[in-house]
Amino acid sequence: MSLLSDLTNINLSETTEKIIAEYIWIGGSGIDMRSKARTLPGPVNDPSKLPLWTYDGSSCGQASGEDSEVVLHPQAIFKDPFRRGNNILVMCDTYNPHGEPLASNKRHAAAKIFSHPDVAAEEPWYGIEQEYTLMQKDVPWPYGWPIGGFPGPQGPYYCGLGADKAFGRDIVDAHYKACLYAGITISGVNAEVMPGQWEFQVGPALGISAGDEIWVARYLLERITETAGAVLSLDPKPVKGDWNGAGAHTNYSTKSMRNDGGYEVIKRAISNLEKKHKEHICAYGEGNERRLTGKHETADINTFKWGVANRGASVRVGRDTEKAGKGYFEDRRPASNMDPYIVTSMIAETTILWKP
Repeated sequence: MSLLSDLTNINLSETTEKIIAEYIWIGGSGIDMRSKARTLPGPVNDPSKLPLWTYDGSSCGQASGEDSEVVLHPQAIFKDPFRRGNNILVMCDTYNPHGEPLASNKRHAAAKIFSHPDVAAEEPWYGIEQEYTLMQKDVPWPYGWPIGGFPGPQGPYYCGLGADKAFGRDIVDAHYKACLYAGITISGVNAEVMPGQWEFQVGPALGISAGDEIWVARYLLERITETAGAVLSLDPKPVKGDWNGAGAHTNYSTKSMRNDGGYEVIKRAISNLEKKHKEHICAYGEGNERRLTGKHETADINTFKWGVANRGASVRVGRDTEKAGKGYFEDRRPASNMDPYIVTSMIAETTILWKP
């Protein structure tokens, strides 16, 4: 194994200018991630300088076997924490050979919204709290839980420490550092309420970059759990019963909200979100009805309510925002398996472009 490790950690820059680019994309389910690598003649910093590439869409649920070619368009570049050196990770979106975006390509529509002059002028910032659950490899049961049994009730696990409370910290710390190395604006991590469940936060990130960074952070996490022999779950309610679900709380502000008088802008934006509650819920993640029950720090899925410092609300405004009269708010409805391209662009469209 030491030889394998040595070969894996070879510094290519000592012998060649060539680099490895790992192209990453989203598969047909809308949540599965795929990737493959290619050799490039030298370092690249601009995604527009990268070549397009094709793959077999029929093996990803995105094309038929008779016409299987799908084209990858590079959109964002990150440093590769696994290969290091000048090697890169490339976040791509997907098109058919005629240049039309696939149905599973949610980035394309999001980019249109974020490039709208009214949206761009508001400089929308996002801070996304991605919760996830570490699962055991051979049984569908959370990491650290006794097989066929349960740990003690929730209470000591949130931000807890100790071998009987914090399960998988080595994975979490490895992921934290990998994100920082890659250039993702990861702003923190913590253990969550249910044992075996953790959270990382990305942001503040501007516009479409929030979606790119969440997807690449998810990619890094799945690669790290692969190495550790654990399984990443983004299921919004991985264990039935009196256990917290997993969400992706989305903190949001515009330039108008961050400026003096922004609290009134925030309240108008929340009013818009209330009027489009059903549309947002339908787009906020599969299986979210199992999580949004009105219990475990959630609002009922059929009810929209907002409040200051209320973690049982659909939308929460922080005390600091109320006191300053400007700032941001938190949409607590998105599930852990939400598509960040959909959620971020939908919030911007509803709060900036839509005029009820």
